[in-house]
Amino acid sequence: MNLMFELSIQEGKSIPDFTGTDAYQVTLTLNGEVQDVRFLQFLEKVGRERLELFGTEDFLLLDLIHRSQPIPDSLKSRLQRLVSMGIIERYGRGRGVRYMLGRGYYKMTGQKGAYTRKKGLDRETNKALLMKHIQDNKESGSRFKELMQVLPFLSDNQVKKLVAELKSDGKIYHIGATRAALWYPKN
Repeated sequence: MNLMFELSIQEGKSIPDFTGTDAYQVTLTLNGEVQDVRFLQFLEKVGRERLELFGTEDFLLLDLIHRSQPIPDSLKSRLQRLVSMGIIERYGRGRGVRYMLGRGYYKMTGQKGAYTRKKGLDRETNKALLMKHIQDNKESGSRFKELMQVLPFLSDNQVKKLVAELKSDGKIYHIGATRAALWYPKN
């Protein structure tokens, strides 16, 4: 059965679907259609010699990451190995850590812009964007909900942390409390 999963992923097809299986019968659906030719080309580029070192769990992990699916705890132990090989990359911090296919995949498929968008901007760039918005609105102040609009791909907590860093760096201050507070640049 492991070979079935490996071959499906190596050939760029959907993984076998066991929906409908119960204690008395097994229902198996195999989809023969290649889902993403570029992902298949990426696996070929990784090279047969390296792919031979992969186990079924590695292929399942690559497939989940490629499809932006959650990674089950049973596969998390395989992540660091693929990161160290450069096949996948980690981005985000703390509980917000996510994984994506490595830069090589996006370069090979001509999607370098998608790589940058998916990986996101670095912390300093995000802070600079917030600072620019606050500076541009120095007369009227900036509410937190506006700051969320500047970085819509970040969570509330991530934006709060960036704002707190700008405040502790002495670059901004606020008037008011909670979400009604207005943020201003320090001169």
